Amino acid sequence: MTDNNRNCCTETNLNHIKEAICIDTNRVYDSCADKECLKDLRVYLTDRGQCILDNASSVKCRGAEILNCLVEVEKVPFNKGFYSVDLTFFVKVAVDAYTCPTAQPNLLEGLVTFSKKCILYGSDGNVKIFSSNYIENGFDEQNAICNANPRAKVQTVEPICLNAEICRVCDCCNTIADCCEGSIPKHICCCFDGSFSNNCNCEKALKVTLGVFTIIQLERDVQMLIPAYDFCVPTKECKCETEDPCDIFRKISFPVDEFFPPNQKEKDYCSEQIPYIKGSCGCGK
Repeated sequence: MTDNNRNCCTETNLNHIKEAICIDTNRVYDSCADKECLKDLRVYLTDRGQCILDNASSVKCRGAEILNCLVEVEKVPFNKGFYSVDLTFFVKVAVDAYTCPTAQPNLLEGLVTFSKKCILYGSDGNVKIFSSNYIENGFDEQNAICNANPRAKVQTVEPICLNAEICRVCDCCNTIADCCEGSIPKHICCCFDGSFSNNCNCEKALKVTLGVFTIIQLERDVQMLIPAYDFCVPTKECKCETEDPCDIFRKISFPVDEFFPPNQKEKDYCSEQIPYIKGSCGCGK
């Protein structure tokens, strides 16, 4: 059977460049990573959720999920090549609401929204781009005209819900100014059961503290010249036969670390080896 560890890019091939080829790809011009602790964010509840909160005496965090992130990129005046990236996050928060210590909790879901901004370098370009879109058994349709402004890409993990409390409305950081006038996007409202129309006249409110990790990139389409060594022909043989399940299980190593946690201390990830953990990347700072 062919050795599965072989690949087309061996050391011998790397020393024999055949030609230089031009490719169209995305190049990342600038990026930053950020770690934020957002305190006392108001959780907007539907009419059904507000009724549950009004009868609750305490709450406990269950989890948080990012529903959407709106991204806007604009040029920074008098700073050629730099762009401001404005982000608006919509987060679904779930908490357990207790009416009394001995009763079963009720699931309470609400919406948290927050914004952040960072400035990144995205280079400069003033061209207009025209392209067509291939449709099988049809005419090629012309795509909408676009410019060469950089695109922002945001990577994030689900937020960590650090704390949840019942409070007065005035004690929260209100992140939606006109909650009574339908400022929440419709596709976000569809993720909840009920209406958000009664958020302005309530007495009790729910606030949470979230921990958020993000990586933000500015990239643009570029044509790059790269060396070509050879065509990459797969050398791994497709293995289609089935094996006995017990034979497969015997090949799995015994999970010692699961039964006996390692004694060696894990590396300190808050050290100077990862400077952005301390907020030095400039995102939102």
